[in-house]
This record gives sequence, C-alpha cells and structure tokens, in this order.
Amino acid sequence: MAYDLIPADVRSRLKDLRLTARRAVGAQGIGVHHSRSRGAGLEFAQYRAYEPGDELRQIDWKLYARSDRFFVREAERESPLTVWIVLDATASMTQRDGERGTRFDAARRLTACIAELALRQGDRFGLLVLHGDGVRLVSPGNGARQRDQLLLALHGLAAGGTFPAAEKLAPVWERIGAGDLVLALSDGFDEAMIALIERLAAARREVLAIQLLTAEERDFPYTGGHRFRDPETGEELLGDAVALRNDYLQRFADAQRLLDARLDASGIRHARYYTDQPLDLPLRRLFGARDAAEYA
Repeated sequence: MAYDLIPADVRSRLKDLRLTARRAVGAQGIGVHHSRSRGAGLEFAQYRAYEPGDELRQIDWKLYARSDRFFVREAERESPLTVWIVLDATASMTQRDGERGTRFDAARRLTACIAELALRQGDRFGLLVLHGDGVRLVSPGNGARQRDQLLLALHGLAAGGTFPAAEKLAPVWERIGAGDLVLALSDGFDEAMIALIERLAAARREVLAIQLLTAEERDFPYTGGHRFRDPETGEELLGDAVALRNDYLQRFADAQRLLDARLDASGIRHARYYTDQPLDLPLRRLFGARDAAEYA
C-alpha cells in the first residue's frame, strides 16, 4: 500500500483488537455489535444437526465422539456497524514533538488503525475532517477499496485554520446516524470540538474520544528563554522555561482533569495518547484489551 500509515509492529498487534459498541444498533440486529441471525461467529449460541454444505470446521468433533452424530456449533453473527472517525485538523494539531512529528501525524496514523480494524470486521467506516475550511467528508463504505480511498484522503491532508463555524458542521449532523459509532481524535484544547462531541453524545450517538498530546507538553523539558506561540491565534508568550515550568505543569494537569470530568459526565469513553507511547495504546484502553498496561 503506497500510503500505508501503520508501522509493521503496530499492525501485528492490531490483530487481537476489535471495535465494539455498547449501544450501537447494527444493520441486522440490536446489541453490542451482534445481530440475532445465526451463523459462524464469535459468540456461541447453540448446536444444530449437520446439514450438507456446512463447513467442516464448524463441526464439534468432541461432541461427535460422544454421540456418534455430527453437530455444528452456531453463533450469533456480528452485525455491520458504521464507524465514523471525526478528525480534528485545526492548526493546533500541528504542534510538533521533536523528531516524533506532530499531533496530526499521530492522528492520521491512528485513523488508519481504526479503519483497518473496521475493515477486518466487515464494518462500514467513514471520515469527517474538521478544519479551517469546513468539513471534508469520506462517505462510509466497507472493503479494501474504501480503506484505500480513506488512506488516499489522509495522504493529502494538512492541518490548519481554526475550528469550523457552526453553520459549516451540517455534514456531521446529517451523516452520523443513531447507532453509529463515533471516534473523535483531537488535542482537546478547542472548546467547540468538545461541545460538538458532547452534543453528539446527548443525541444518543455513541462517542469515544482520543486526546492526542506531545510528550513535551506532558514533561515540559525546556530550559532557558523560550518563545511559546499559539498556532491558531498567533498569541505568543516569552519567558524563562525553568521559571514557568511548575505553573505550567499545574495548569496542564488541571486542564486534563477538567476535560476528563466533562467527558465522563457525557458518557464519552476516552483515552489519552502521548506521542512517545505505542500507537495502539489508546485503542487498547478504549476497547478493553487486557494487555494495555504492558504498553503504557
């Protein structure tokens, strides 16, 4: 894949992850991403007698040994889910973390990971990019061609500008339906972005959020005189980094606690990702992987 954004080690670790929705309604049924139809799936439902045309791998050979009859294990099939990736592409996402790249670089790679998981599950997935010019849309679809279309769109994306005005957000409300799963990727510093996902959650859309931050923001490793500049407003702060450090770290921690409280109050599952961490860590935290701690 010419525009593959997923490192090989991360791609290997994605194999044991599944996108799951708590209250999403699939195209064929109701529940946690399951339909009521029977078939070869992941959640065991019942046995039935073997019929010509059934796959041999579905036969329960232990039961055959006890009964001398062929029985097939049936399970509830997963129902197709529509996954929307809402990507913050405003200028603040261009914050760089040394040689690790920018927040937006990490957000594009995470978007590719989410699309890959949806592809493997047979789910539909689409992309809504929020940037200074408005909303860019990749309509939902499934299959490898949809994945390639999304990767091509990501390849040509650049972050810039401020958050779109309310009147430009119509595609968000028109396209995200009840029962769709929304994953929002943002640095979490734009009030309008947080208000948007809170409103989506209030409209009974299932929303998950990943906040992307640089390791330098977390650690503030600077020394000497520095010029700090807001990429969206252009506002600058000149000062001695050592003198600013303690106050900055306190304000940074307070901001994270406030954001966590707001997302919790709205029922939005969320994870925080720093650019020096494994790329798949926030996905493991959101989707309940038991081994998430070892990657932290």
